[in-house]
Amino acid sequence: MSAASTGTSTSAAAGFTSSERSAQISESANEGYNSLDVDSFLKLLINELQNQDPLDPVDNAQMVQQIGQIREIGATDQLTNTLSDLSNSQQLVTASGLIGRTVSGLADDQSNTTGVVDKITVETNEDNQARSVKVHVGQKTMEIENIRQIQTE
Repeated sequence: MSAASTGTSTSAAAGFTSSERSAQISESANEGYNSLDVDSFLKLLINELQNQDPLDPVDNAQMVQQIGQIREIGATDQLTNTLSDLSNSQQLVTASGLIGRTVSGLADDQSNTTGVVDKITVETNEDNQARSVKVHVGQKTMEIENIRQIQTE
């Protein structure tokens, strides 16, 4: 029996049968799209198209479904980035409104700190992916999320 008639054509590049790739895709779907970014999905789709059985190609309905999934992942990724940028901007606006006000909270050195905010800084991690807005109270700094009380004058 040929590989085309059994529906288990072997991919030369990946070394997986089409049923094994489908199982892997199903497992990834069960984990959610968190572990599969747009680039990985596109690589998987291109690999699948390059290694499909020429006698039994992917049907148009499946192709349209996969293109729809690509668009959905792209839109979700873009929405996540937009919401993250909006959240970062909102934190910066909130923090700038605290300059000159008395706040209480947990400092970066894990001590309780109370004092007047004299400046705001934005720090990024080593790969410039995550930002944190910090308020400075004297010699102490605290992340804006660690402020417990804001006193009005």
